[in-house]
Amino acid sequence: MQHLEQRLAVDDLQAGYAACIDEDRLEAWPEFFTEDCLYRITHVQDYQAGRPLGVIYATSKAMLHDRVTSLRLANIFEKQRYRHIISPTRIVNAENGVLETVTGFLLIRIMATGETTIFMSGVYHDILVPNVDGLAFKEKIVVADSASIDTLLAIPV
Repeated sequence: MQHLEQRLAVDDLQAGYAACIDEDRLEAWPEFFTEDCLYRITHVQDYQAGRPLGVIYATSKAMLHDRVTSLRLANIFEKQRYRHIISPTRIVNAENGVLETVTGFLLIRIMATGETTIFMSGVYHDILVPNVDGLAFKEKIVVADSASIDTLLAIPV
């Protein structure tokens, strides 16, 4: 039964995370993470080779807040929004309340013009830890299936 409770908590976290981004509530996005977290977007070749590179790379919740502030106040990019489609999460390791999970995703981008495209597909490699609200991301590594990541990547994935 514990496994079912963990799975439900993980699914709730992933669904809330995706909805937060899709609904443009980016100011709440960092709250899904621990204070000393890792958030990285990379592609499959670099991930498989063990390279710590990232198109976006942050090592704390404060850096995630800064990212949102710059998106809102400083960055100039074409207006767009996302729609996440996420697969069921696989729990690949669970020890002492720390969960390692893998979740597939498909990211659809909708431009202000209405143009809709598949923007990215990939996998989330996450480490989740308990917090007062249930679970939080200690680490979220977004691994894009393609080595070609659109330069218009502005919004968190």
